[in-house]
Amino acid sequence: MKSSSKLFKFNIFYFSVCALVSSYAWAQSDITTDNIDVFGSGQTRDVENINNKQLSKLPPGSSPFEALAQLPGVNFQSADTFGAYEWSTSLTIRGFNQNQLGFTLDDVPLGDMSYSNWNGLHISRAISTENIGNVTLSQGTGAIDTASNSNLGGTIQFYSLDPLDKRTTQFDQTIGQYSDSRTFVRFDSGRFDNGAKFDVSYVNQDSEKWRGYGHQLNEQYNSKFVDIFGENKLSAFFNYSNRHEIDYQDMSKTLTSTNGYNWDNTYPNYSQALSYATPNCNTNYSSQCDNAYYAGSGLRKDWLSGITLDAKVSDNMRWKNTLYYHRDHGAGLWFTPYVASPSGSPISLRTTEYDIHRSGLVSSLTYDYGIHKIEGGLWYEDNTFDQARRFYGLGLTDPGRSPYDIPSNPFATQWQYEFHIKSTVLHIQDTVQVNKALTLNAGVKASYEDITSNTVVGSTFGEIKAEKPLLPQIGFNYKLNNNNEFFGSVAQNMRAYEAAATGVSPYATTSAGFSAITGTLKPETSVTYETGWRYKQHDLQTLLTIYHVDFKDRLIGTQVGAGIVGNPTILSNVGGVTTNGAEASVSWAPVKNYNWLNSISFNDSTYSDNVVSNGMVYAISGKTVVDSPKEMFRSELDYDDGLRFGRLTANYTGKRYYTYTNDNSVDSYWIMNMSAGYRFKNPGIVELKEIDLQVSVNNLLNKQYFSTIGTNGFVYNDPTGSFQTLQEGAPRKEGAPRTGFVTLTGKF
Repeated sequence: MKSSSKLFKFNIFYFSVCALVSSYAWAQSDITTDNIDVFGSGQTRDVENINNKQLSKLPPGSSPFEALAQLPGVNFQSADTFGAYEWSTSLTIRGFNQNQLGFTLDDVPLGDMSYSNWNGLHISRAISTENIGNVTLSQGTGAIDTASNSNLGGTIQFYSLDPLDKRTTQFDQTIGQYSDSRTFVRFDSGRFDNGAKFDVSYVNQDSEKWRGYGHQLNEQYNSKFVDIFGENKLSAFFNYSNRHEIDYQDMSKTLTSTNGYNWDNTYPNYSQALSYATPNCNTNYSSQCDNAYYAGSGLRKDWLSGITLDAKVSDNMRWKNTLYYHRDHGAGLWFTPYVASPSGSPISLRTTEYDIHRSGLVSSLTYDYGIHKIEGGLWYEDNTFDQARRFYGLGLTDPGRSPYDIPSNPFATQWQYEFHIKSTVLHIQDTVQVNKALTLNAGVKASYEDITSNTVVGSTFGEIKAEKPLLPQIGFNYKLNNNNEFFGSVAQNMRAYEAAATGVSPYATTSAGFSAITGTLKPETSVTYETGWRYKQHDLQTLLTIYHVDFKDRLIGTQVGAGIVGNPTILSNVGGVTTNGAEASVSWAPVKNYNWLNSISFNDSTYSDNVVSNGMVYAISGKTVVDSPKEMFRSELDYDDGLRFGRLTANYTGKRYYTYTNDNSVDSYWIMNMSAGYRFKNPGIVELKEIDLQVSVNNLLNKQYFSTIGTNGFVYNDPTGSFQTLQEGAPRKEGAPRTGFVTLTGKF
């Protein structure tokens, strides 16, 4: 294993150097393409961009994170071929996981994008990928003006497409393996005489699971209105999502080796689930209780709206205000063998039910004064989050309930809470253009969160606050010449507490546990240092970044008993995490119509302290952070001549640990994807302006590998590889097999 690891590192290093060196030779010829500025020229921090054209190369319905995964430092995993199955989606950047990042859509905060999200929603529900115009990733220091209080390790800002100026109708139909079907329709009104325009779109997607039985359904409506008058812009959007996802069974190494790669839950075979659950697993446990369940599912409905006025106040001042509202109603369903039904069935239906009502304001004032560009603003949000754990009865021979529907009439409520969260973030920054070469940026933000809880059923909790009145950020950009620039930045960030009875939250415990930790608990904080070099000439862009992160007061939650059972969490402060890393990227157009993007990342994130849990000392100091690969390599070759287009990607992800003591891990893997298509211009059919035909294949070489780890959390150790989702965590999800799609697009 050691020799193969060394061989990988040598081959990747050699490959990357050859790509960089040969790029300089090619770049001497003046080749022109429509290549965009990927690497954020002129920025004082590490910034990368993805536009709609790049997103459109993905199979329709794919998560935009699939495109971001080609960028350095980004590790995205999912168990389904689209990367949209929320229970399994996992995003880590430079050792920070998904709920330690900040996300917005058109300046509207999306929360921490965790599965049981208490303050937002996943991007796959917030907007259809086809309607995303641009994505800006700021690893490390993050954007100081982002409306988020979870961005320890960076920010991802999504921006929707504006309506087109010309009236257009677009119709996409995708079909593929596993009965995959996706329909996308979008209508753009075109610009009216008064300057206003709008668009509306609809998505209906239905995919069968690639293992086991069940469908993953998604229905979405997106709409946007834009009116430009003078030098002012008024925009508004309303998006609706209705998602039903039948879960895959979480696996362990032992379960996979024993029962095979395609093992899953028994749905719709209820009698088989009864045989696994008899006698009651809670009192007469055997391993078959957790090998497979009847079913599990995630059900979510979301209504998201926002209105923005970007107004010119004077010749050197602009004021931008965004008001938004978000409503979420949903539940996570699990047919549990640990609680019997009143009918005598050894299985009942357990739910974790969610209701979010949140509204807020994002305001920003920009003032240009000589060499200064001063920008300040605030984000305020009022959020009411209701969460409950309930049990519903099933029949003796027929469950009488569907995993596609939120049930009613429970026979028991384990707990029910109403959380009220007030979040406020203030910031101000000054960007100084010292001269043509040197730009300086300095800013500061203050972050406040106040959580109160109202207990309907269950333990009694109180109020908890997280606040940091002084979180500074400084940076510079120095242009050595027209082709070379250097940048650097330092930023301190804080992550507020989760307001939920599940997850890594001070409320996911007992009353005594809450009282014991509230006096000593500290919010997670990080200080990030990064510096780098950018090069841009003709059709060559390169980026080299090195970084260091000091992460303090990292919180982890460990379960007592099986993770899915939902026993109270033991919240532990594992002290510090130290991260050092380097990233290199090159985007190169060697000849006309071709572009080759390569990135390589080396990241070393380690725990700084041992941890004591349940009276035991776990020696995790110096151990690698869970779900944090040390090496990643991404390569993407694109071709587009206006008619023919294609894309081939090859991605390597290094070994990842799923135990804090690093006694067990999942192997590294390579995976390849491809797509190719042709655009038929003015085909002469009815009023069609264009017909596009695209063929896509994911997991081209049909690799078997573990993708997502940690769907139910992580454990301190797993020497036998036998831990599943139900036993303290350490779960994995197998990556989807080779899957093909065909998409036909018509534009009127």
